[in-house]
Amino acid sequence: MESVRPFIGSEALLNGHVDPHRLRTRYRAIFPDIYLPVDVVPNLEQRTHGAWLWSHREGVISGLAAPAMHGCKWIDDAVPIELIWPNARPPSGIRTTAARLLTGEFELLVDKLVTTPARTAFDLGCRLRGDAAVARIDALGNATRLSRSAIEAVAAAHPGARNVRRLRSALDFYDAGAQSPQETWLRLIVVRDGYPRPKTQIPIDCGDGHPRYYLDMGLPELKIAVEYDGGHHFADPVQVRYDIERLETLTALGWIVIRVVAGTRPAEIRRRVRRAWLRRDCSEREIAAG
Repeated sequence: MESVRPFIGSEALLNGHVDPHRLRTRYRAIFPDIYLPVDVVPNLEQRTHGAWLWSHREGVISGLAAPAMHGCKWIDDAVPIELIWPNARPPSGIRTTAARLLTGEFELLVDKLVTTPARTAFDLGCRLRGDAAVARIDALGNATRLSRSAIEAVAAAHPGARNVRRLRSALDFYDAGAQSPQETWLRLIVVRDGYPRPKTQIPIDCGDGHPRYYLDMGLPELKIAVEYDGGHHFADPVQVRYDIERLETLTALGWIVIRVVAGTRPAEIRRRVRRAWLRRDCSEREIAAG
């Protein structure tokens, strides 16, 4: 069901869609002159639309609200809505900036202007630090298939941009194959421990000529896979049965599958990856010697 959209109170009064008493008693303002029914807890989509209305329908949506409009998950409903719009005194819950936008760095999406995926990644990469920046750009890339070169083109168009080194550092680890922040976190642990960069979303041919399974990440040449299992893997009996059959098939095909769950310590992950690496290294040496 489509969520209830916020509306401009003064417009609704002027057009006769609501009277002053009803506006006062049945609705509440989420931003100045922007209303929702009193029983509605605004989600990110409603807050984004409300912030855009507050800007007189002129602001360009940016920041973390922009990736949500491009289809990203993992964004909290309560994040501030950022608008590129010249207003120095936004209300609580909205942030404004007069940042420079070049032609091609914004687009019309669901009746509102929003920064393009490449410009959004540029903004997030310059603002956020370390793993947080990588995770956000990974998620945006996964939703939009954004290329690194497109992000670098935006950076090249803004020479001297503040904190651009943060962006370039994040792009060194960028991988649009990550399907969750946890997968990004897991991949970075492996990479920073000195192993080759894992491939992501590895298709596994189970013998019928078509990929049947996809591995979160791994080293195909050594048949080592590392996967993050979220809570849904244990809450649904159908999913549990599927995971058991999947693991049996992968093991029969010669894969070592390292499964990680919430709460697993990085040191434990490193230990298990090292054990798999040494096992494969010994096997490779034995084959070469044989």
